[in-house]
Amino acid sequence: MMQFEDTQLIDLVLHRVGRKSEEEVISFSKTPLDLSGKLEFILLKYFLSSFKSEEYYNFYHESDIAMNEVFVYVSSVFENPGNIYEQSVNLAKHLYEKSVHPKIKSGEFYTAYFKNCAIGGITADAVGLFKSENKDTFLKVHSFNDGFELESDNGVNINKLDKGCLIFNVEKENGYIVAVVDNTNKGTDAQYWIDDFLHVRQRKDEYYNTSNVLTLCKNFVTNEFPQQFDVSKADQIDLLNKSVKFFREKDNFDMNDFTNEVIAQPEVIQSFNQYKQDYQKEQEIEFSDNFAISGSAVKKQSRVFKSVIKLDKNFHIYVHGNRALIEQGVDDIGRKFYKIYYEEES
Repeated sequence: MMQFEDTQLIDLVLHRVGRKSEEEVISFSKTPLDLSGKLEFILLKYFLSSFKSEEYYNFYHESDIAMNEVFVYVSSVFENPGNIYEQSVNLAKHLYEKSVHPKIKSGEFYTAYFKNCAIGGITADAVGLFKSENKDTFLKVHSFNDGFELESDNGVNINKLDKGCLIFNVEKENGYIVAVVDNTNKGTDAQYWIDDFLHVRQRKDEYYNTSNVLTLCKNFVTNEFPQQFDVSKADQIDLLNKSVKFFREKDNFDMNDFTNEVIAQPEVIQSFNQYKQDYQKEQEIEFSDNFAISGSAVKKQSRVFKSVIKLDKNFHIYVHGNRALIEQGVDDIGRKFYKIYYEEES
């Protein structure tokens, strides 16, 4: 978990990066920004308030981490914070070279140095990289004689960070701990900020393991379970609900405990284990069979676990609990039905 109560913004350099695809240029500032007055407080809110997720990343490179440009430039800043201006220029040039997709917008690019950032109970310095791409219209009100006058202008909304990352000076040997925000260009064809510029991959921690195992469970129950066994939609939802319940009630995950308590039936457990092996190979991921459960990952993944039975275009049945309270059948004239038992109507 990240905490910024005592964080200070020490240095900040701003450049403007155009779109290489449109043959726009980079506009370099000559000196770092002056952070006097209230500006530091405003910028701290703008830069840091969007970092809420506990999904973290590491820099990597297919051949050698020393070939990851951002990792190298940021490492130089950590070794000597006085290098921030020089490395901000290198970072801006690198971003420009990756700004080739037609959906990419030009914008202001910030390189920041922070002190006293807390992550996972550790206090560390951090380098922040941010890009503002979108402008909002706002009104200025001026006193004029005996009344007022209005003037419109365009500027950056400090409540809406477009793109950002925080690199914490922790675990350098693993590619640092990196937190990422990307609120624009979410399409897979425009993920240049995460994939091309930063070149990061998800950190293999409790969030990673929790998220991947829950996705595995969802895919198995949704796709494989009904193909291998004669099960109803209600049976599928019941297994999904049991899976989420297991993660919500446990502090630690054990694969054997999960299969025995949730899946239970030996033939289904065998099918699940085979599906797990195939899934890991196909997706090229690894996760542990024993790990601490991330509550934030459970909360996020639970949103995509659909507990709804859709009946033609007439009814939706939301199933949240006891599978024994819902029955399925067919009447004498061939109409399908669900029978639902309850104690109270609210």
